[in-house]
Amino acid sequence: MVTTRQRRQVVTHLLAAFRSDHVSARRVCRLVQLSRSRWHHRSRRPDDTELRERLKALAAEKPQWGYQQLHVLLRREGRVVNHKKVLRLYREEGLAVHRQRRKKRVAAVRVPLPTPTRRTQRWSIDFVSDRLADGRAFRCFTLVDDFTRECPAIIVDVSLPAWRLLPTLDRLIAERGRPQSLVCDNGSEFTGRVFDAWAHASGIALQFIRPGKPVENAYIESFNGKLRAECLNAHWFLNLEHARVTIESWRREYNEIRPHSSLGRRTPAEFTRELEQPTLQPTPRLTA
Repeated sequence: MVTTRQRRQVVTHLLAAFRSDHVSARRVCRLVQLSRSRWHHRSRRPDDTELRERLKALAAEKPQWGYQQLHVLLRREGRVVNHKKVLRLYREEGLAVHRQRRKKRVAAVRVPLPTPTRRTQRWSIDFVSDRLADGRAFRCFTLVDDFTRECPAIIVDVSLPAWRLLPTLDRLIAERGRPQSLVCDNGSEFTGRVFDAWAHASGIALQFIRPGKPVENAYIESFNGKLRAECLNAHWFLNLEHARVTIESWRREYNEIRPHSSLGRRTPAEFTRELEQPTLQPTPRLTA
């Protein structure tokens, strides 16, 4: 689709190219199907050069973030700018994030996850794998609070058996309270005796999803997708310690800086602070 701006550029080019032939603007406008009023119109918008440059700089720092998240960052800097204007500049500068189209799947009835109603009611856990620069594989144990979308911890190591996870889980329970259930897949780490005995002793129900149904663990799958796109795919890890430091830095950014669409463009940390104030009762759009 050819925009008005592009048609104006074509008219300008043709007039300059055929100047010696005394071609009129009326004729060129008729040729490119652009009215003369639009050709003669001059925009009265203020200069957006500085805003464009700042928007491009933020997009370069956060290449996986969309215009709505970049708009939040601009507002945090004290810029009074409408989200529609940010979208227009975002499109004009070609900053749109490329998304791969998913293959069409057979339509089936989906059972929605019951929505948690308070903090630390339900946690979701899973694993994500990646490789270091020398080709060695490592794993990340990820955990998300389904209500606040907060990620309390990510464990990174070359091997993560069940007993390796328990000290971190015990620490989080001591700090945040005990969840009623943990949503997880049927991996050997979660179905083994060690993890099952720990959950039973801690009074936590293990809510296993059906094999081959990752949508039933949608909260952690969504988080893992962001971790993969914004951190794992964006960095080249020299060693395990480098991976730990980088992933921990991204986790803090996710909790404290990154706007979350299901929390009304607030960060999980901001949403959690509002929960701790009895006079405020935030109501996020809780979507998996």
